[in-house]
Amino acid sequence: MDLKQKFNWSEDCEPHKMRTKKIIDQHPEIRELIGRNPYTFLVILLCVGIQITISWLLHDASWWYVWLASYFIGAFACHTLFICIHECSHNLIFKNRTLNTLSGIIANLPLVFASSVSFQKYHLKHHSFQGIEELDADMPSHWEARLVKNSTFGKALWLLFYPLVQALRLPRMSKEIQMFDKWIALNWLVQIVFMAGMIYLWKWKAAVYLLASFFFSVGLHPLGARWIQEHFLTHDDDQETKSYYGPLNVVNLNVGYHNEHHDFPSIPWNRLPQIKKIAGPHYDRLGFHNSYTVLLIRFLFDPKLSLYSRTARDNRGKSKTPSSKIANTAV
Repeated sequence: MDLKQKFNWSEDCEPHKMRTKKIIDQHPEIRELIGRNPYTFLVILLCVGIQITISWLLHDASWWYVWLASYFIGAFACHTLFICIHECSHNLIFKNRTLNTLSGIIANLPLVFASSVSFQKYHLKHHSFQGIEELDADMPSHWEARLVKNSTFGKALWLLFYPLVQALRLPRMSKEIQMFDKWIALNWLVQIVFMAGMIYLWKWKAAVYLLASFFFSVGLHPLGARWIQEHFLTHDDDQETKSYYGPLNVVNLNVGYHNEHHDFPSIPWNRLPQIKKIAGPHYDRLGFHNSYTVLLIRFLFDPKLSLYSRTARDNRGKSKTPSSKIANTAV
């Protein structure tokens, strides 16, 4: 079945370039926010330390404590580490790219599976080619959408196993990015040694805690609603990127400011709220979310929402719509 028959099809380029240009023209001072935040590395060390400490505390505990701790503590620590890896992919911690890559490998430690280096490779494609299936690993495959449809059970399973689903998308990008190199090898080597050490020292409960934390942090959990918030069409319109301005931005490191991030990916997480403050009229008219829990429940039970609730394109960012029209609709 043709993608155009199900996904919301667009002949326009991804929606952020024109708004970025317009904001910079009106607010050139926003360029001063561009930079790096080396203190993010301290956040990495804190969250890695939390996960290692809790793994040690739980190695002889009841299984109930393992599952509860992974859902209510570990998921949040792991989600923060995912955002730190995201910052590394944009080179927003240190000037030196190698230091950012190494920081991502450290942040990856409690996340069980080696993913930080490969994420750096494919995430930047998401920014440049949003909605193009073979280039955007965030874009659901047609087989996913056809399999899950709008079933509550199917959507719950899809979210629960979202890390595996996203991994299955990567082979479609093999023509665009190098899927294996020395850095990915190092990422896996460090990860295998770390996990082997955890199992040797504190046995399987420690490993299960880390594994459950990992899946909850990006899966069937209020935090997992972030994947719905960012690019799903949840407001009965064609706005394909939406921000989240709720309290979980504290552990999200402001990644909820997602329109702002896509418009200015060279601005670190701690300065994203300032973008909205400076260029408020450009964002105040856009749809947004305030609750991940409400969004998660709605996604699971609203038959109008499915994996097809996404905008797809195939023109590699070359708009067939006059730029003046895009500029007028960008705000």
